[in-house]
Amino acid sequence: MGVTDPAGPVMDRDEVDRALARLGAEHEAIETSLLALQDHAGRRLLEGAELTGITKERWSAAEASITLLWAYFDAYTDALRSAREIRSRRRWSSHEDLVELTELLRGESVTIADSATATANAPTLMVNSGRLSRQFSLAGLVEVMNDLYASSLDMVVAADAVWSALPARIDLLAAELQRTRKLAHSVGVRPGEHPAGDDLERITRVLTSLREQVVSDPLAYWLPAQGSSAPGGGRPDTTIYDREARALEEVRREIDAVLTVRQDAEQRLVKLRDVLSRADRTLAEARTARGEVLAKIAATEVPVVSGPATQLQEQLATAAEYRRHAQWHRLSPLLESLEQKAEDELLRARESLTAVTAPLAVRAELRGRLDAYKAKVARHGLAEDPFLIERYDAARRMLWSAPCDLRVAGQAVLRYQQAAAEALAARVPGQGGPQDRREPGA
Repeated sequence: MGVTDPAGPVMDRDEVDRALARLGAEHEAIETSLLALQDHAGRRLLEGAELTGITKERWSAAEASITLLWAYFDAYTDALRSAREIRSRRRWSSHEDLVELTELLRGESVTIADSATATANAPTLMVNSGRLSRQFSLAGLVEVMNDLYASSLDMVVAADAVWSALPARIDLLAAELQRTRKLAHSVGVRPGEHPAGDDLERITRVLTSLREQVVSDPLAYWLPAQGSSAPGGGRPDTTIYDREARALEEVRREIDAVLTVRQDAEQRLVKLRDVLSRADRTLAEARTARGEVLAKIAATEVPVVSGPATQLQEQLATAAEYRRHAQWHRLSPLLESLEQKAEDELLRARESLTAVTAPLAVRAELRGRLDAYKAKVARHGLAEDPFLIERYDAARRMLWSAPCDLRVAGQAVLRYQQAAAEALAARVPGQGGPQDRREPGA
């Protein structure tokens, strides 16, 4: 077989037929892909949209690439048609035909004129400055078309993915935002009067701006997949949308809290009045008890009892006023604060009562201990013991006198306890009768 340059060895008929079949299949696949790209919804949207930013720049380059694609495809089609015509001249192609086919199928036989309008915005790889035309082999032309197609499809798919995902979600969130705004307005949550109302205004502005930007510049909200070479590899950037959705959910929870206040405000106000009333009664009891302690207990530091919480009563009146005027957004935080303060006030009143009545509790404990030992002594037959009776009477006089000196009374009770313990220890089990321990030998 002869040799041609630069196509290489002359192809035989079988090689030519196989090459034509392969190129025909590639031609069909390329044509199908180009038609699909031409009919792609994303491409049609890009053609009709008023684009800005990075999307405008990349779509300008993609349009130039698509124009080049069709020009290259037409040249590829013409070259393939010419090769098929040469092959169809004879059933058994001559050597001259095979040389021509080899040059056409393997050599750089496709000449394409560089067009300034077509290549002005195309990738720099496609631009050959200073030359009126470019030479391609059919295989090289397919490779170039694949690159142009991949870059164009990547841009179209990315824009379409953002448009398919974000605007619809933004519209749904905006509809939910409008429902929330109406509900907020019904309970008095308005801009300038409640933080949640200000948040709703801010979310509205952000969503409106986000939708405009997504529509005009979708590629600004596209995150390419790292390490992926497939066209359209990546996902829409929903960071801003997700943040505003979470903010709206927070506002909805606040509105729900206000609605809950509207439903059970009266019940909560009644409960608050009851808690504050109990606190006032407890403080009054503590003041009465303090007077009793000062009269009955001597040499004791008794804490001062504060007066009723008038400030909380004023706030409670304010809360009732908010309820009457349906100012639920103001009532909600006030009720929460009042409920905590009222519980704290009741706890403080109880602690004050406990502190004031502590000396009376000590006196009661000493009285109980004295009577308990007296009963114990009686059970063991020592109720008539003169020494124990004397100690008991001394302690009892101190505990039942007013004012009572707790320190001295406590010592008297302790002396009685010790005497009783000694008497019980000295008593022989089984023998009754009192014993006089003032005379050891008696």
